[in-house]
Amino acid sequence: MTLLLDAFTIVAVSAGTFFFVAGTVGLLRFPDTLSRLHALTKADNLGVGLIVLGLLPQATSLGMGIRLIGVWLLVQLAGATVSQLLARAAARRNGART
Repeated sequence: MTLLLDAFTIVAVSAGTFFFVAGTVGLLRFPDTLSRLHALTKADNLGVGLIVLGLLPQATSLGMGIRLIGVWLLVQLAGATVSQLLARAAARRNGART
């Protein structure tokens, strides 16, 4: 059973890392601020979720698992807030109404 959980952790963390790299490529390649922001936030949210999902079976206690989920929720909240602020700043800079 431990080998199966270890394999799941490796697959999930590797998939999360792939999404982080894909988001970074989107950040570097897309032409405007809003499309860069979209690519980065979507890929990072999925990447963090997969990494936390992969680390949960490795948690040694319930408290550690709850802390992992808490960090994931905090990252989700911070990412959504910062992306909204950046999108509004970009829209104001380009003369759009928000």
